[in-house]
Amino acid sequence: MKRIKKFIGASLLLTLSLSLASCGVKSETTSSKGNNLPEVVNIGTQQMPNDETIARAKGFFESELGVKVNIKEFDSGKDVNTALASKSIDFGLLGTTPATISLASGIPVEVIWIHDVIGEVESLAVRNKSNIKSVAELKGKRIAVPFGSTAHYSLLRGLKLNNLTEKDLTILDMQPADIVAAWQRGDIDGAYVWQPTLQKLLGDGSVLVSSKNLAEKGAVTADIEVVRSEFSKKYPEIVSKYIGIQQKSHEIYESNLDDAVETVSKALQISKDESSKQIKESIWVSAKEQLSDKYFGTSSNKGNLVNILKDTADFLADQKTIPSSPDIKVFENAVNPSYIEKALKK
Repeated sequence: MKRIKKFIGASLLLTLSLSLASCGVKSETTSSKGNNLPEVVNIGTQQMPNDETIARAKGFFESELGVKVNIKEFDSGKDVNTALASKSIDFGLLGTTPATISLASGIPVEVIWIHDVIGEVESLAVRNKSNIKSVAELKGKRIAVPFGSTAHYSLLRGLKLNNLTEKDLTILDMQPADIVAAWQRGDIDGAYVWQPTLQKLLGDGSVLVSSKNLAEKGAVTADIEVVRSEFSKKYPEIVSKYIGIQQKSHEIYESNLDDAVETVSKALQISKDESSKQIKESIWVSAKEQLSDKYFGTSSNKGNLVNILKDTADFLADQKTIPSSPDIKVFENAVNPSYIEKALKK
């Protein structure tokens, strides 16, 4: 079979541009009560062992936002981006890579929260039968990954660190569910993907390299939350409440890990042992920690998250995944610690 080669840059940017031109869902009208609240808040999420999963499972959004909440689940950040562009969601959970693509394509969003810094929770798994023992041995193999994701970025960074390019192997664009099916059929030699999908591959496979390994070499990735700028300007209180909900979930993780493990276990329909393992494979960052120079910084002095997003854009542009890397001011303007600052004052 001929090598399948897809570049997300032009096609995704075209999709997002068309979506921006569409009418979208009118979720931000003032409620009939006359107060400055939307009639419904649309939250785009993904199945991940993190604080938002705890918030969803415990019903925090419905009980604390004070408005109707509509949760929409997506398979990857690429789909979240399309929904943000079409205004069918107000908040979106996605990785730093799709968030960077979003900003590079001109989608008006703000980065408001870090759900987790990605570690072993996202890894490159290879089939035992493939007998791949090093990244160098990926040459000529078939590796699946969701294009435009943090996993895709990490895979490309891993190849470059080992003097390989995407031309040296067949990289297939697949969503997590499709990866599992292809793995079971024996169609692929490996896949770079996140939990809980990753665990489904390890019954007859092993981890070759993790995002934790790559972060130690400078390729930092994270799962973050963005909000549409139009929505945040109109309803800043809702955004601050969203942050408060995430911090509430984080406090459960810090003070009652057993509760967090059990909640994620039920939400993702995995065992408690697996839930505990997956939770520990990423770094959860509290609201106070997020305001340090290492992450958001403050409104008056932005932190390293700006540089992480800019470095990601530079790499993606160098790989011709996006047409060009925006000026660093684009990321400085998008990273907004003010909602965390406001939530901590309450």
